[in-house]
Amino acid sequence: MKKRQLGKSDLYVSEIGLGCMSLPTDQTVANKIIQVALENDITYFDTADLYDKGENEKIVGNALKDKRQNIILATKVGNRLNKSGDGWSWDPSKEWITDAVHASLKRLQTDYIDVYQLHGGTMEDNVDEVIDTMESLQKEGLIREYGISSIRPNVIERFLSKSNAVSVMMQYSLLDRRPEEWFSLLENNSATLFSRGTLAKGLLTKEGLSRASKTEDYLSYSHQELLEALKELNDLEAPLSSIAQHYVLQKDVTGSMILGASSEKQLLESLQSYHLEVPESILQKASELTKKDIYKEHRI
Repeated sequence: MKKRQLGKSDLYVSEIGLGCMSLPTDQTVANKIIQVALENDITYFDTADLYDKGENEKIVGNALKDKRQNIILATKVGNRLNKSGDGWSWDPSKEWITDAVHASLKRLQTDYIDVYQLHGGTMEDNVDEVIDTMESLQKEGLIREYGISSIRPNVIERFLSKSNAVSVMMQYSLLDRRPEEWFSLLENNSATLFSRGTLAKGLLTKEGLSRASKTEDYLSYSHQELLEALKELNDLEAPLSSIAQHYVLQKDVTGSMILGASSEKQLLESLQSYHLEVPESILQKASELTKKDIYKEHRI
């Protein structure tokens, strides 16, 4: 599997990253999925302190502790669980980030985190304090690089302009092309895209039409528009899941597609789609068949 440089950093990430949120809570089953990832040269693993109330980090840590030197490990911070554990609140304070990073390190069974990501953000945040905290953690050697996971363009723009962030995680797919509006911003700030939602909740797979028939609408697509777009995409001379993956990967700003997997079979299917080459002419046609929307919401 090919690797791509993360911003201007010394880190290189596999073109597919395993989105660990979808991992089963059974350690044995999760281990098998992660082993499939490792055997297929996936080196980037993405989790968050919020997933399964921290249990996901524990599962990932247990599975990867003996492979630590060979992988790039990422997690996220900013969502603070309530004492009751039945909800969370947004807390990007220095105190919380500092406490949270140590808790994540313990759960992940590691001395450092390769990519530490702010898990959201608002324009009301004290962004200077957030960035100063990230820089301090970096100097201490607790994190190697940092970035942000957000769909709020103004939040992303401010964060990138003030920081040395190397990555932005955004939902991006053939059916959600809103991030394209901001690719020049990422490139100008030497930041790399981590793409999530590449398969659009399964709509961009062989089961997509069946899923779409049960979906009223999707983003700016009406139900009928969605069905028509998927029918036209399925008529192209390549599997839709391969088209979806390579469409995202053809963008220079893309670092890694974060693909989830709840079973070995699901991950192997994604890998098979990845390894199938798709001609540029088909990717261009797919682009012509889908909407190039901009963010009308989430701009503040």
